[in-house]
Amino acid sequence: MAKISINIATGSLQQKEMIVGIDLGTTNSLVAVIHPENKNPSVLKEFDGTALVPSVINFGNGGFVSVGDMAKNKLIEEPQNTIFSVKRLMGKSYKDVKDYAGFYTYKVIDDNTDSLVKVQVGEKFYSPIELSSYILKELKKRAEHILKTPVNKAVITVPAYFNDAQRQATRDAGKLAGLDVLRIVNEPTAASLAYGIGLKKDEIKTIAVYDLGGGTFDVSILRIAAGIFEVLSTNGDTYLGGDDFDRAIVNYWAEKLGITQERLISDSKLLQELRLLAEKAKIHLSTNDLFTGKADSHQLELSKFDFEKLILPYIQQTINCCNNALKDAGLSVKDIDEVIMVGGSTRVQSVKKSVADYFGIQVHDSLNPDEVVALGAAVQADILAGNNKDLLLLDITPLSLGIETMGGLMDMLIPRNSKIPSKASRQYTTQKDGQSGIRISVYQGERDLVRDNRKLAEFNLTGIPGMPAGLPKIEVSFLVNADGILLVKAKELRSGVEQSIEVKPQYGLTDAEVENMLLESVTNAKQDIQARALVEAQTEATQLIDTTQKFIDKNSEFMNEQEKSDTENAILELRSMMEKGSKDQIHSAIEKLNEISRPYAERVMDQAIVTALKGKSI
Repeated sequence: MAKISINIATGSLQQKEMIVGIDLGTTNSLVAVIHPENKNPSVLKEFDGTALVPSVINFGNGGFVSVGDMAKNKLIEEPQNTIFSVKRLMGKSYKDVKDYAGFYTYKVIDDNTDSLVKVQVGEKFYSPIELSSYILKELKKRAEHILKTPVNKAVITVPAYFNDAQRQATRDAGKLAGLDVLRIVNEPTAASLAYGIGLKKDEIKTIAVYDLGGGTFDVSILRIAAGIFEVLSTNGDTYLGGDDFDRAIVNYWAEKLGITQERLISDSKLLQELRLLAEKAKIHLSTNDLFTGKADSHQLELSKFDFEKLILPYIQQTINCCNNALKDAGLSVKDIDEVIMVGGSTRVQSVKKSVADYFGIQVHDSLNPDEVVALGAAVQADILAGNNKDLLLLDITPLSLGIETMGGLMDMLIPRNSKIPSKASRQYTTQKDGQSGIRISVYQGERDLVRDNRKLAEFNLTGIPGMPAGLPKIEVSFLVNADGILLVKAKELRSGVEQSIEVKPQYGLTDAEVENMLLESVTNAKQDIQARALVEAQTEATQLIDTTQKFIDKNSEFMNEQEKSDTENAILELRSMMEKGSKDQIHSAIEKLNEISRPYAERVMDQAIVTALKGKSI
């Protein structure tokens, strides 16, 4: 089956609506559809032949936001206002990404907590969800320009390694961009669909999908039989990709030039210049033996031999992941019938050779590795549109299911369009010291605030032993069985206290009502996300004030009067902002309180360590 990337912007191809497939990548993103005439998956291209949209956002003067090539051009001159690799931040806390903070030339907020990461640009604070939505909006706009038809529904791909929080963040970004996200599909699964493997009814194959992108690596072992795709195992690393190849080159050059890591981190212009030149070197050395270039008035070069030596440890990491994936699937390399190469970084010759040598077979690389995931997403979109009857589509949940969390927010556990049966669980904790009970309120719907959704059930988990706030571990689990019945269970893991309830989520809703709820969620997405962001900022502020006051009560003798006064004023300012300020103003006040409290908190911690180690030899 031939797959051709083509521009289909002709009046004769106009349709009422098309479901598109989107590859939301760390480095580049793109859109694909099933061609209305030849029925082949096709990547959407502008008239100049460009399909890839760099996943880069620039916040310019006067509130002007640019995405793609225009933003990428600002990486060197405006590094603090230009956001890249945002996919690496999706669903992450600062603790998750702190070891890589030096790689980002923009400000990733360091509040040393488990709260989700934020990015500061000037006086504004953005979540990775908001940042990703800018990329998706640009893709939506481009698709509508090329197709000459509205684009409101999409399938979006994610790495198989993405956890529930990262998948939910991707859904939220789609909603904020004005898209109804019909399905989140694993990138390796999409790749196998693009190659058409398994479309023959009598075909039974076990395949490995090796996906090395800009910022993430996945290997998936799939068994395909009679058009049904079953994932046997996945392995990988959300912090491994072509970006690491670039960083290895940057560090190599920095060492040659005598540039310290400290200077690299502090001089963001130089870092970006070297990073972009390293990317050029990597691409050049895929087909050549020597690269020469210039950065910061320094002449630089890199041989293919040295390049392959630099990246060998990273390639070996991917091979180790392949080994682990096979172990998890209970298979050996001899059981693999096909190997599919995905991701721009697989163009590197030593990557292809290492993978082919490991599996002992010739790898599939005939499709453009940058496009293959988007093409597969288009195939999945076509299945959801009901145009492809050959592949099995299991029953799905019509609306998202979740519970109410602090501030009246809807925390989604099972997203809409999840296959039935489906299960999910998440851990929560108490907000107050000695809290003995917690109310579990179950909702159905797509809005961010529970007041806009449909309440299904409510029950109380009581008998939680008295513990300090944040210590109890309450696991809430949802199970939708094959009959569409939802079983909700809450369990305090330390004490074993448990309570459950059974509800029928679809009861009493017509198709029209479901459709209306979906339409409202997309129409109100911007206001919903803003409302959620404000509530989350207020909640974070409340928790910070409580923590700070408890700390002061316990350690006031280690603080001077000026520190106490500054902290008290910062708390008063934060309380004021919680009542009347915007999300950004609250975050600014949070940052101010963090800055004031950090020195004495570190001093008290150091003192505690000295006391604890007194008289002990290390």
